[in-house]
Amino acid sequence: MARRPDARGLTAALVLCALAVAPPAARATARPPARPPALRVCSDPNNLPFSNRKGEGFENRIAELIAGELHTTVRYYWWPQRRGFIRNTLGAGRCDLVVGIPASDGQVLATRPYYTSTYVFLSRRSSELGIRSLDDPRLRHLRIGLHFIGDDYHNTPAAAALARRGVVRNLVGYSIYGDYSRPNPPARLIDAVARGDVDVAIVWGPFAGYFSPRTGLPLVSTPVTPALDGPALPFTFAIAAGVRRGDTALQARVDRALESARPQIRAVLERYGVPLVAGPGAMRSSGASDLAGVKPASTPKEPPCD
Repeated sequence: MARRPDARGLTAALVLCALAVAPPAARATARPPARPPALRVCSDPNNLPFSNRKGEGFENRIAELIAGELHTTVRYYWWPQRRGFIRNTLGAGRCDLVVGIPASDGQVLATRPYYTSTYVFLSRRSSELGIRSLDDPRLRHLRIGLHFIGDDYHNTPAAAALARRGVVRNLVGYSIYGDYSRPNPPARLIDAVARGDVDVAIVWGPFAGYFSPRTGLPLVSTPVTPALDGPALPFTFAIAAGVRRGDTALQARVDRALESARPQIRAVLERYGVPLVAGPGAMRSSGASDLAGVKPASTPKEPPCD
């Protein structure tokens, strides 16, 4: 008598047979997860120490760290950081993230601050000025270099603070825009200190920390005091990254990335000579107050990026 086939054995045989004759395309294959789309970063192509087209700025480095934490790459949209920057970049949908913006900037949805820095007095070590305060009486007679925007000087914290003290006639202005055909236009102010064209400059700390050693002369920078001049004129600013208003999902992702990369970010900032002070997101530098060699309504990266 023929033995009745075992149903379980028959099922197994059919499955094995199907697998054997199925073409390769029909077999299940494990595919690696899709890589997230590139992080589109809005950036200035000629603005060291922050950024440039070669990726040599500390904001370029931080953008790479953020992208690494998000398991993706950076794709830049380049636009000079002048008036209309936010409108022509984030606002136009050409990119999704600005690295380095005042945490209080209402044009963007800001992340938590990841460092706080300060304006500094910058002078030649040989002059032994040692100026630390906006109330130093010598400021009435020294040639004071300032970055300015537009046709007057009354649009930066230093200019406003000095004007309140009647210090106006001895100011020497250097355009934050400068000659954009040359590398790093804001560096002209630091060069002026080194050449002796001005006796002292009041400049956003990251500029001083980066360009001072490159002049080849010993320059000294000290944080401006008071850090808050009057009720509403700060000289220290907490710096964050910014996304389009309403993009809370990307904001949260970047916040997590910044927190994860915190030690590496600090190392980058210190390598570029950024003076770090107490404040929101503070990562204090290991140096003393003598830091040898934004971003408010008038930003340290000046001007405001509307």
